[in-house]
Amino acid sequence: MTTLQNLYDRGGQSPWIDNLKRSYLTSGRLAELIGEGIRGLTSNPTIMAKAIEASDDYDEQFLESTGRNDDVLAAYWDLVVKDVTDALELFAPVYEVSNRTDGFVSIEVAPDLARKTDGTIAAARDLHERIAKPNVLVKIPATEEGLPAIRRMISEGRSINVTLIFSIERYEEVIEAYLAGLEELVMGGGDPSTVASVASFFVSRVDTETDRRLEAIAAAAAGSARATEALALRGKAAVAQARLAYETFERRFSGVRWESLATAGAHLQRPLWASTSTKNPAYPDLAYVDTLVAPNTVNTMPEETVEKVLDHGVVSVMGPSELTEAKQVLEDLANVGVELEDVAQVLEDEGVASFAKSFDDLIEKLTHKAAQLAAAS
Repeated sequence: MTTLQNLYDRGGQSPWIDNLKRSYLTSGRLAELIGEGIRGLTSNPTIMAKAIEASDDYDEQFLESTGRNDDVLAAYWDLVVKDVTDALELFAPVYEVSNRTDGFVSIEVAPDLARKTDGTIAAARDLHERIAKPNVLVKIPATEEGLPAIRRMISEGRSINVTLIFSIERYEEVIEAYLAGLEELVMGGGDPSTVASVASFFVSRVDTETDRRLEAIAAAAAGSARATEALALRGKAAVAQARLAYETFERRFSGVRWESLATAGAHLQRPLWASTSTKNPAYPDLAYVDTLVAPNTVNTMPEETVEKVLDHGVVSVMGPSELTEAKQVLEDLANVGVELEDVAQVLEDEGVASFAKSFDDLIEKLTHKAAQLAAAS
């Protein structure tokens, strides 16, 4: 049994892979990963941009699509939908055997819609109808403008991966959007058992931004006890916050309100740990994997991290002592002057901007490639 399989069997956590490229599908690599214990797949515009730019695997379909439509943006979506649809087929057996709780593949709405509620609703609806597979998750960012779109999609019986969550406060709002959407669906006579959702809580980036602030605080208070306290907190914020997010999950998905929905067939909206590769080489290479094993969670990892888990991952389920420690870390961070809500807003703004820039750069490069391929054909 592999460590990935142990994560699920002993830890109750579903390991997913955070990558999609055509060679995964044509070479059989994705099928191998599923055999090793990978139970789902996520992607985003940056990942797809790198995949399309890095090889000629997409050239034939891209040339055909642009020749037919003369529309580079439409051709991009043709490429992405093709990869996602093929991946969905590979994960279909996992979806069936898991009672529709795993085997999902995510596709994200265009990044420039992150601050547009109506545009996000229309795009998410279109992607669901275009792909029309029960194990597809459409990704919607957890921006203030994205929350109403999330609720609307759930109320229509559409499965959603809520992405770019950086704070517990925003996570609470995401859970509320999910529960309220399910309640609207049930009131309208819909079947909540057909709806799936995960809430993607980004982890390592929280440490990157928080550590930067801690080092600035220490530099401003050099030689003082406050400087020592600040530096001692580096590398602790992300895991602590994620652990308290899990406590929030357990609290919100219990009690009369949830039990009523569960009785009607609703599935848990599982926390998904995203951005789990280690950015700081001074930290353990599985700092955001080994520390966040808990029942009814997902950890989505790039392939490099998956390989490290297979090689030396440890399955140790977090318990009450870790939650107590996490609360102390957040209290200590506040005491030295780190405001995690502000950290979260900065990271959300950066995430939205980064995805949008990657997407714009890709479309520009694809436009150039379309001209080259057309000239050569």
